[in-house]
Amino acid sequence: MGLPESFHAGLVGGLVIGFASVVLMLSIGRIAGISGIAGSLLQRLPNDERIWRIAFLVGLIGVGALMAPAVSLPTEGNFWLLGAAGLMVGFGTRLGSGCTSGHGVCGLARRSMRSLTAVAVFMTSGFVTVYLLRHGGF
Repeated sequence: MGLPESFHAGLVGGLVIGFASVVLMLSIGRIAGISGIAGSLLQRLPNDERIWRIAFLVGLIGVGALMAPAVSLPTEGNFWLLGAAGLMVGFGTRLGSGCTSGHGVCGLARRSMRSLTAVAVFMTSGFVTVYLLRHGGF
């Protein structure tokens, strides 16, 4: 029995995320925490700080848009539930001082105990949420 095809897409995606994180760290000494990069654009920043953040986010969204036709994803879902989930994720990234990319990719690679705790909390929350949504009658 071989690995499912979706495993390969995840592996390639993970390698690309890891590579981008390393390039960002080595080139300008910054951690690829997407919520921090995006959130800081709402603050007053010097132009050199703003430009790399915008370029990073444009590249992130642009590659996603370019690759979208090659990937088939489900498009159905409860709009209100998805909206509430997005708001809770945004709240969680502020509460946890970071997101999956900042804590899960960069923080764990740097052996940060704070990131290990954050990853344990959001992964457990995700497991419980999926279980409740699938088996809890929501």
